[in-house]
Amino acid sequence: MSLQNPASTTAKPDAADAKTSNFLRQIIEHDLAAGTYAQRRWGGSPGDAAHHATGVPDPAKIRTRFPPEPNGYLHIGHAKSICLNFGLARDYGGVCHLRFDDTNPEKEDTEYVNSIIDAVKWLGFGWNGAPDAPPYQASDYFAFMYRAAEHLIDTGHAYVDEQTAEQMRLSRGDFGKPGVDSPFRARTPAENLARFREMRDGLHEDGSMVLRAKIDMAHPNINLRDPAIYRIRRATHHNTGDTWCIYPMYTFAHPIEDALEQITHSICTLEFEDQRPFYDWLLAQLCQGGLLGAPPPHQYEFARLNLTYVITSKRKLAQLVYDHKVSGWDDPRMPTIVGLRRRGYTAQSLQLFAERIGVTKSDSWIDYATLEGCLRETLDYSAPRAMAVLDPIKLVLTNWDEVMGAGMLDDCSAPVHPHHPELGQRHFKMGHEVWIERGDYEETPPKGFFRLFPGNKVRLKYGHVIECTGAIKDEAGNPSTVLARLLPDTKSGTPGSDSVKVKGVITWVGVAEATPAEVRLYDRLFTDPQPDAGGKDFIESLNPSSLKVVTAMVEPSLASAQPDQKFQFERHGYFTADRVDHVPGQRAVFNLAVGLRDGWGK
Repeated sequence: MSLQNPASTTAKPDAADAKTSNFLRQIIEHDLAAGTYAQRRWGGSPGDAAHHATGVPDPAKIRTRFPPEPNGYLHIGHAKSICLNFGLARDYGGVCHLRFDDTNPEKEDTEYVNSIIDAVKWLGFGWNGAPDAPPYQASDYFAFMYRAAEHLIDTGHAYVDEQTAEQMRLSRGDFGKPGVDSPFRARTPAENLARFREMRDGLHEDGSMVLRAKIDMAHPNINLRDPAIYRIRRATHHNTGDTWCIYPMYTFAHPIEDALEQITHSICTLEFEDQRPFYDWLLAQLCQGGLLGAPPPHQYEFARLNLTYVITSKRKLAQLVYDHKVSGWDDPRMPTIVGLRRRGYTAQSLQLFAERIGVTKSDSWIDYATLEGCLRETLDYSAPRAMAVLDPIKLVLTNWDEVMGAGMLDDCSAPVHPHHPELGQRHFKMGHEVWIERGDYEETPPKGFFRLFPGNKVRLKYGHVIECTGAIKDEAGNPSTVLARLLPDTKSGTPGSDSVKVKGVITWVGVAEATPAEVRLYDRLFTDPQPDAGGKDFIESLNPSSLKVVTAMVEPSLASAQPDQKFQFERHGYFTADRVDHVPGQRAVFNLAVGLRDGWGK
């Protein structure tokens, strides 16, 4: 039969059922009870105050957003943020927006845009309140952002500064010293507006001047010491082309994007906490001026994901790729979503992981074994079983012809899944030669070894009991073929099958119909649990044993496996048919997703 992952018939762990309270849920529940955003209106699309005022009462009780910059591939930390923002919207009758924060044209690319869309879909989420809705893009709001900048200039809250970047850095002061006003700070609004329009029209060189918010150069929060909000940057943008030669800074664009989209709860990681005062200041100015509606969004921060044996810096991940330490962004050892997916991780396992680790305000380290445990849980419920021999050595049953008949093959069967009899049986044949694991034979067994050694009896799983008689050795003295006798009338599932008691059961694959397969045994990419902490060179802790490729022999049911299909190889762990290199019926390639238990460091 064709094996399909029985997800639809399985009561697998569900992250939505496992949700627990956290400070973000408490905030949302308080806002809903207080009606904080109950009077909002929604114009059907992002827009300014006038646009939304003509709309209907917002059908979404809350609005959250996931706003990646399309300058790289998403990783496990982004997966947590996706599950958090989309999950909160789902649980509280809201809508989550997918928005590209594409305000930096030199680092962004449609390749990353497409990969992000694919990752969010794969994780199981839709966005922006409608099936197949296009993602929002910050670049679509550039015209409003420019309008907002001119409003700040007109009201005396922004000015054009022509100091060099070094001069601005020195005049900003530090935590113990207040900043010094720019010599250009006292310009009139009219002078600043004229200069800003010259910037827009391309009359000045890149880096020659910036637009700065005019707040307080002595403020104890350095982020409020007249931060830059626009810079000159001649670069072709992947969405707007060459329409603009000035681009907003992220700290200016981000709150405006949230407000135009009527976001209620803007959730980000703790490194943005110091930016929240500027977020609030800017929205207050624009709401007061009537450009944006009230109440404005509010920003909340949570601790980012710190996962042992993993790095999540985009720059460092790119170094691994471009220095060929890994095979690409989707290398199954990478913490990217495409890498995890190719390794064999499921969307359900990542959702369960995100829910299980929770949301806090304090930094902590999550053990990588927690992530592996979530995958193990979901696959245990859904993965069909199969037998595979990863380090094969031939076992010859010397009395097969005498007991079973010359050239005969014995039909054997096993359940597709032990807990789902409705999925049926898989079938395979035993003959006088079978493949077994090399480690299942010891000429002189250690204490507690119950598998094959001269004189010992074991059961070939789903088949017969055999008695080992020894082995043929090669010139170096190593076993090359194991020899055994078949014990009659001991086949599993037949009368008398338990007449011979054995302590060992081993898996096998019949030589007559074995399918050779390339099996990639992946391990953690780093040997150090915190490979880049404290300025360490993460390259030095690369695990030289993170990938081992073997030629295995697998049972015939795996010949029709489809790319991305998951299996439990009995005794070994959970494997997935590689989504890139596996070709059904032509080339079998399986990746180790996770072992049956955590054996790291044991």
